[in-house]
Amino acid sequence: MDLCPAESTGLTGAEEAEIETIRKHRQELLDDIEKLKEQIAEMVAEIERFQREEEKQVADSNPGEQISKQSERDKILSLGRKKFNMDPEKGIQYLIEHQVLSSDLQEIARFLHKGEGLNKTAIGDYLGGRDPTNIQILQAFVACHQFANLNLVQALRQFLWSFRLPGEAQKIDRMMEAFANWYCKCNPGVFQTTDTCYVLSFSIIMLNTSLHNPNVKDKPHFERFVSINRGIDNGGDLPEELLKNLFESIKNEPFSIPEDDGNDLTHTFFNPNREGWLVKLGGRVKTWKRRWFILTDNCLYYFEYTTDKEPRGIIPLENLSVRKVDDPKKPNCFELFIPNCKGQKIKACKTDGDRKVVEGKHQSYKISAATPAERDEWIEAIRTNITQDPFYDLVSARKKKIASKN
Repeated sequence: MDLCPAESTGLTGAEEAEIETIRKHRQELLDDIEKLKEQIAEMVAEIERFQREEEKQVADSNPGEQISKQSERDKILSLGRKKFNMDPEKGIQYLIEHQVLSSDLQEIARFLHKGEGLNKTAIGDYLGGRDPTNIQILQAFVACHQFANLNLVQALRQFLWSFRLPGEAQKIDRMMEAFANWYCKCNPGVFQTTDTCYVLSFSIIMLNTSLHNPNVKDKPHFERFVSINRGIDNGGDLPEELLKNLFESIKNEPFSIPEDDGNDLTHTFFNPNREGWLVKLGGRVKTWKRRWFILTDNCLYYFEYTTDKEPRGIIPLENLSVRKVDDPKKPNCFELFIPNCKGQKIKACKTDGDRKVVEGKHQSYKISAATPAERDEWIEAIRTNITQDPFYDLVSARKKKIASKN
């Protein structure tokens, strides 16, 4: 068999010899660099060994000092966690200033992912921040999760257990965007685009609510779930088998939403949107009682005294409306009510005379302020706090983006 002649390089013999010499020198340099790296690694290991021996000698000669340092660090860490639960930014800054955490964003992300003693709502609020540093920490936090070879529901279960989603649409968008990007990176080829993963993730979260919220009477069937997700995979449909597996997983087991585990309720009332004395009309017993109200985190809390650590009642504002009303016995009244649901009781709770938590009996809440101006300010503050489900708007916007590409 004839061999093909080697291609001519167009170089003279001397030039080729010079190039070969350069190649040999380059290889020798690379070999020298590797040897230097090994020597440096050996030196670093030796230095670390000396440091450990020195620390051990100090500890052996004065064990009380070593214990004292660890005890002091534990106190700073405990206080830093409490500060984080009340104000995440200040808590992280405190731990950095006291050298419990470094300013390395990966380390901060691992600290949040570990989450010991941290309030899950505070973690979500911090990760959802729009500051570039927060966004980088969010991306590092998401990368702490192992999503490879997990279906989307399994990955969402893991992700949504590590914090609590905030109520602000822009924060949710940033967090779910980071989730979709990381999931697709861990599972290449499952979806054509990250937009597909993003939209389907929201569909799954909304499906979970529809299937397992007792207030939702019209439970969606699988065909409806398929219909909602038509065309989301870069203009095409996702495999029905994939959707079926996701649907059945959520149907058989709802998402577990973490309870706040910071062990400190103080953070809830630390920076309220509004607080002050108001007079509330009772539910079953129609008497007016003066209560200290705190508006925060899409809830209206009321206390008997300003010094009380726990509220007498909690009124979640989700799905409620507020309006001015007249009352013959009290001036400057406003009312919390469920629109278009006459006779339905508001999902609220309170403590009874025996300090037991019981369900509220109110179909509406009538509250009186001291002045018309104060009433109007409370109404405006409550309207601002009333939760609107941001998922639908976010999904709608992303579906429009997918459609515009095709």
